[in-house]
Amino acid sequence: MNPSHDDRIPVRFAPAGPDDAVLIEGDAAAPPGYPLARFRLSPGLVSHPAGCACCVPRGPVTDALGRLFLARARGEVRWFRAVAVVASPAGESAVRAALAADRVAAARFRLDDRPHDIRSCEG
Repeated sequence: MNPSHDDRIPVRFAPAGPDDAVLIEGDAAAPPGYPLARFRLSPGLVSHPAGCACCVPRGPVTDALGRLFLARARGEVRWFRAVAVVASPAGESAVRAALAADRVAAARFRLDDRPHDIRSCEG
């Protein structure tokens, strides 16, 4: 694999671009027409640091990302090139922890913290 090329799906904390899917915490409004997965942090997870050892190894974020990935692979949703996250600060922390700690999620997705302009994005 070329080290400068990463085939994993980027996960961004930015507005959704035209080729993105959306990962939403809780019941926040969903933009129409996007592949979508939701997650909900349990009250026990919100009070603990994301990814702490006392929490379940596979949590709501990894489950939601898994559902989104499988829907894409099966052709159940339109193909997407990245995932835009809509979440609270605790939800963002949980997404970061899931991508850092969960091997399956990290094999499929990567955190993309670069500034993102959806008007000029090619991928």
